[in-house]
Amino acid sequence: MHRGPNTALVVVDVLNAYEHEDADRLVESVDAALPAMERLLADAREREILRIYVNDNFDDWTLDRGKLLERAMAGPHARLVEPLAPDDDVALVLKGRHSIFWETPLSYMLQQADVGRVVLCGQVTEQCILYSALDAHVRHFDVTIARDACAAIHENLAEAALEMMERNMGARIVDAADALDDV
Repeated sequence: MHRGPNTALVVVDVLNAYEHEDADRLVESVDAALPAMERLLADAREREILRIYVNDNFDDWTLDRGKLLERAMAGPHARLVEPLAPDDDVALVLKGRHSIFWETPLSYMLQQADVGRVVLCGQVTEQCILYSALDAHVRHFDVTIARDACAAIHENLAEAALEMMERNMGARIVDAADALDDV
């Protein structure tokens, strides 16, 4: 299957109110990953690389961009959301489960933009990032994971997930500073 020459930065699940089980563990990891996520987003914006946000809808099918952002900013950790809020000209896709591809229009969007490589950042490494990388791989996209721009709940599982993505899916596992190389 032919994939195009373009790259897309896909930002996963960063619009979060952090009012769920394991939120405290996740917040700690997001704090550590936030500077790398911010730099990666700024780099993609500067290079005019396609940026797409894919975010869990938390089983609220009435959400839209405004409501999702409002809910996340009203949570106890708005400081983690505000610097990552999508620009108005950036697509936002809502998902109901872990994978950014499952039952979403993302594959079609990437095909229309002639994308062959996806760079993933966001949360949670051992869940949504892992499942999304697998789904990108089976769709014949080249996959890059910006490891320091991904947050985890369980560090040991995140490390295992990164190893699986590299070994089993051929994903490039790099620091955010190198994620957009060769673009």
